Amino acid sequence: MKPADSEKPGHPRLQQAAAGIVATLACALALAVGAMTTAHAAASIVIVNQNAAGVGFNDPTPATPVGGNPGTTLGQQRLYAFQQAANIWGATLTSSVPIRIGASFVPLSCTATSAVLGSAGANEIWSDFTNAPRANTWYPAALASKLAGVDIATPGEPHIIARFNSRLGLFPDCLPGNGFYLGLDRNFGDQIDLVTVLLHEFAHGLGFQTFTDDETGEEILGTPSIWDYYLLNNTTGRTWVESTAAERAASAVTWRGLSWNGARVTAAVPQVLDPMSNLAVSGAAAGSAAGNYEVGDASFGPPLANPPVQGQLMPVVDQANGTGLACDPLNALNALAVRGKVALVDRGSCDFVTKAKNVQAAGAIAMVVADNAPGDVAGMSGNDPSIAIPSVRVTQANGATLKASLQRRSRTQSGVVASLGLNTARLAGADAQGRILMYTPSIYSPGSTVSHYTTEAKPNQLMEPAINDDLTHEVTPPRDLTFPLLQDIGW
Repeated sequence: MKPADSEKPGHPRLQQAAAGIVATLACALALAVGAMTTAHAAASIVIVNQNAAGVGFNDPTPATPVGGNPGTTLGQQRLYAFQQAANIWGATLTSSVPIRIGASFVPLSCTATSAVLGSAGANEIWSDFTNAPRANTWYPAALASKLAGVDIATPGEPHIIARFNSRLGLFPDCLPGNGFYLGLDRNFGDQIDLVTVLLHEFAHGLGFQTFTDDETGEEILGTPSIWDYYLLNNTTGRTWVESTAAERAASAVTWRGLSWNGARVTAAVPQVLDPMSNLAVSGAAAGSAAGNYEVGDASFGPPLANPPVQGQLMPVVDQANGTGLACDPLNALNALAVRGKVALVDRGSCDFVTKAKNVQAAGAIAMVVADNAPGDVAGMSGNDPSIAIPSVRVTQANGATLKASLQRRSRTQSGVVASLGLNTARLAGADAQGRILMYTPSIYSPGSTVSHYTTEAKPNQLMEPAINDDLTHEVTPPRDLTFPLLQDIGW
């Protein structure tokens, strides 16, 4: 799992326009002399090269063709990857107006361990244009032009602005060794598949975003986004367009606070999402800990299934404060405790894969990771084909409940039974009515909150706030729910 994007559009520059009101969401970049490429399909997508000579798409660094990408320079390969993403979206969308994406590779924020991969969004938003389905409503420029039947964008301006990190993996202070994979075949290994990132970011520019401030709940000029008609507040039962600014802001930081209420997405949810993962706790010693727990899935090891993996829950204790990190091979006492059991370990100090490898080597049949900080249910990233046991993650509060039930245990028995399986009555990432949840973590995440799907979805969706290794290049059902949402707003 890798960060997808973490930059919010800038403050809008408002202009009067003949066909309504337009707000510029991203600073327009001066067009550089360079290549234009077009995807000819149901919609025409034009990649407008906004890089200066010698950098970005024009970088002359020699490159060996890879994964179906025939480019022989770094710049050419970047452009071919953009073309591939444009081809996929062009074959999916329908519009008589060519969609212009102003694109560039530029240095973006990064460190040796984390980085902004890229960002994209509508360059302009429009309301009250010819054929607008809803009056007094913001639409992204590409969609507004499709609906109007003519290009209503400001002359010379792209519909979408997209920027990507030119330093990624190429410098020791910017995720060294984990740069963009420029092949077209998804054989990215330890790298980050650029085509997948592009498909994600282009979707934002096409309209997979709200223009209402998701932190304050304030609308631009008191005008709602087309998104706001479909964002359902699960606390009040009202959509964002029916809500106050305070209600919108509160729902954005309420776990499972928002669902998408669009007919196209909801109809497709049952064929796309899998049953929800579940941890069931029972047994004579379980006491008040007995019951079902919602869990985060691991991207490594086998997925949960029915019949469940079941065994007594036993904690790993390898720290003086009573916690068990399992970052080193388990000592004899801990190995004895977890052999043939479900191991309970604490998050922290090392990655999830290392913990799973160590408890598996000690003979555990499954792993439960208790979070080390308050928060919502979340998954676990990592990849190791040698891991053969299932793993799940529970919140810090639920972890404390489980630990309390294990206080009266012997060295090899707890009497608390953990079953890791599926809740077939619920779909992963959907609310009780079968609507997909949006990403609303209790701690506000700039650039990610609201304008993404929940991270609870299984299988992982393209429009989650992180790029997961199991994503394909598909944007439609039965694999993905990105295009149905765009259809809900008018595509």
